[in-house]
Amino acid sequence: MTIRAVLWDVDDTLFDYTAADRAGMRAHLVAERLLDGYGPVEEALAHWRRITDAQWARFSAGEVSFEGQRRDRVRVFLGRPELTDAEADAWFERYLGHYETAWALFPDVLPALDALAAGYRHAVLSNSSLPVQERKLRVLGVRDRFEAVLCAAELGVSKPEAGAFHAACEALALAPHQVAYVGDHPEIDARGAAEAGLLSVWIDRDGVRDGGPGKSGGPGGAGGAVPRRIASPAELPGVLGADTRFGAPSTFR
Repeated sequence: MTIRAVLWDVDDTLFDYTAADRAGMRAHLVAERLLDGYGPVEEALAHWRRITDAQWARFSAGEVSFEGQRRDRVRVFLGRPELTDAEADAWFERYLGHYETAWALFPDVLPALDALAAGYRHAVLSNSSLPVQERKLRVLGVRDRFEAVLCAAELGVSKPEAGAFHAACEALALAPHQVAYVGDHPEIDARGAAEAGLLSVWIDRDGVRDGGPGKSGGPGGAGGAVPRRIASPAELPGVLGADTRFGAPSTFR
């Protein structure tokens, strides 16, 4: 089975979201004079990330709108449930100003895209919203690398649901087995793509996440499909050329 297209996640796959979020929130807390209430800055940043993950899970489950999860992140972080939508939006917009100044691709992304440009079509599937990711990709200078950008807010279905991956395959007019999905999250990206029938490639940049021994291990999908575990997209040409998705036992625990 030949892979004809590569479908990419954005945040913490192409774009260093974690570093930008931390730098942006640190600057925002200083500007808002909020650090004194949290002690060490790391405590404040960890608190923000936990709230972000929890509210994002609510959005992915369809419990709240994209704008609603942003507002709830602010209300929970500040401990001020009485904030109006306008007040929460204004606070979040001020944070975004700091966050966006820290936007950057991972340094290994452009070389990988260059290496794969001639042999594969490329698209994006994100659990964010289309306006957010379209703008991000344009600012980062890579929007023209992708023929399509699909996002959960507009699709009405989020990863790891198979429907999200299948919608992206349909947009490319390709069957799932002809598409590789590259993402950083072992469950939302790697397991989800494998169970949807795509060649799943899990980027584990720090190499410390659980999921199986060695870089080739990872969370198992349906029918014996095992995501390929890599440390950098620089490894993708070898993975896509080999296209070995079946035959190995699941290493998911």
